Amino acid sequence: MKGPIRKIGVITSGGDAPGMNAALRAVARACTYYKVECIGFYRGYQGMIEGDSVELSARSVRNIISKGGTILKSARSKEFRTVEGRRKAHENLIKEGIDALVLIGGDGTFRGGVAFSKEFDMPFIGIPGTIDNDIAGTASTIGYDTALNTVVDSIDKIRDTASSHNRLFFVEVMGRDAGFIALNAGVGAGAEEILIPEEDLGVDRLLQTLQKSKRSGKLSSIVVVSEGDKTGKNVFELADYVTEKLPQYDARVSVLGHMQRGGSPSCFDRVLASRMGVNAVEFLLDGKSNVMVGLIEGKIITTDIEQAIKNTHDINRELLRITDILSV
Repeated sequence: MKGPIRKIGVITSGGDAPGMNAALRAVARACTYYKVECIGFYRGYQGMIEGDSVELSARSVRNIISKGGTILKSARSKEFRTVEGRRKAHENLIKEGIDALVLIGGDGTFRGGVAFSKEFDMPFIGIPGTIDNDIAGTASTIGYDTALNTVVDSIDKIRDTASSHNRLFFVEVMGRDAGFIALNAGVGAGAEEILIPEEDLGVDRLLQTLQKSKRSGKLSSIVVVSEGDKTGKNVFELADYVTEKLPQYDARVSVLGHMQRGGSPSCFDRVLASRMGVNAVEFLLDGKSNVMVGLIEGKIITTDIEQAIKNTHDINRELLRITDILSV
């Protein structure tokens, strides 16, 4: 560490997640408590490049703990991926007098932080904010719990229509590379089948499951599909294929899309974000850097940021077994 930290910069970057505002609030108020200035940069790394910033005081972050999205906005900066872009960002940080950074986002945000730190020796702490829950070193990322509740609520409503019309619904949820949302929301909503990137169950198994459901007397079914699942080229082609092979089913597709990112954060995400935000500031002031804060067995811990990016957060395969049992 170069010296005492007197001013901390904070950004939200990548896909927005419910609870990011709660984390910003915690960072700003922890800075106020420890008599450290806090500067927020708009639109993630792009705001750092452009010097687009705002002072965050204890009062300026009032009433944001319940708001979804992020008051600092978010963006994926192509310019920051270049050495010249990162140099511009560093020049602005020096001009602003920033001594360290708190980066709220996912693995892309953390990769940017690692590259930036290696080039300019800028201390930083990462706070995992992503609905996908696909970062190692934490049992839950900020926004994941809220997204799960949003998906379960949506599937509950879809099931009402499925039951009324004796239909098969394919519900696509977010998760291009990870199936945490699909798996946990599928179990929570009582789905008959769950398709995720980590487990290629194959279309034949899906057909067998649906045939078994039909024989058992089920008049409607829900299949939750993670957007990264490879069973079909996409959820619409998968639905068409099943309809072709099982014409007794009246299949429909519902893509939940970006509604999963929005909404007021759950109590769990608000508390998690608050704990992570305060601890991120305290870890920086204690001389820690290039680590991510995480929640393991109820405790806030730190993980080397490169390990958090490199390692995978394994899905709970027991839930797949449970799904098989409960779908009889």
